[in-house]
Amino acid sequence: MADDSKNISSGAHGAIGSYAAVGDSFTEGVGDPGPDGVYIGWADRLAVLLSDQQAEGDFRYANLAVRGRLLDQIVEEQVPRAKALAPALVTFCAGGNDILRPGSDPDAVAERYEAAVVDLRASVGMVLLCTGFDTRGVPVLKHLRGKIATYTAHVRAIADRHDCPVLDLWSLKSVQDRRAWSEDRLHLSADGHTRVALRAAQVLGLRVPADPDQPWPPEAERSAADARRDNVHWAREHLVPWIGRRLRGESSGDHVEAKRPDLLPL
Repeated sequence: MADDSKNISSGAHGAIGSYAAVGDSFTEGVGDPGPDGVYIGWADRLAVLLSDQQAEGDFRYANLAVRGRLLDQIVEEQVPRAKALAPALVTFCAGGNDILRPGSDPDAVAERYEAAVVDLRASVGMVLLCTGFDTRGVPVLKHLRGKIATYTAHVRAIADRHDCPVLDLWSLKSVQDRRAWSEDRLHLSADGHTRVALRAAQVLGLRVPADPDQPWPPEAERSAADARRDNVHWAREHLVPWIGRRLRGESSGDHVEAKRPDLLPL
């Protein structure tokens, strides 16, 4: 496990007593279902790591993220709520769904993202920003790698300009393994979400229980026939419905509300 990050209570960012997560399906935790059917995800897992640094009952957490939300929807619906809650920390991961849309302009999306960062920074103690993933090995998304890289470069520059810590998902090599992704190949698996939570904790100065970039255990080689069978199943069960929703102008987040809209003790 080899991590020499300082404990957050003595780290550069100081103790964090409250946290609100803002974003889309990535931050809601899609791909990481809990026993009650509610998604867990990296933000909930990060909240647990943060709460461990506080006395029992002293840490509060809200998760405002809703799957399928575009940047402008997040800015309209979630950012004002996050500002009103005024937590010590907000994680702001948004724009990914915009980048996936045909004809989208990552430069224009980044401009709107930066305006929201400026707005949040005026009300919140710390805003942690998230880059995109390196999607070189992800079916469908690998064709958008150039746009995602452009947006990621913007996010890093925005973080520099506004003194925000960065959860750099592009450099997290462990999530390039297929086991980091759920069956739909668009969202992280439970293991993938766990690794992202550990990396976020490192960015905030926590000592973490495991290295998020530690190698995956060896796995048996898959035959070409197995790979083809998996691809056919994935296309039927996940790709076709996803394309259908796009054509109908529907979102997976229609009629979905934030799972944790208030700052509550964990």
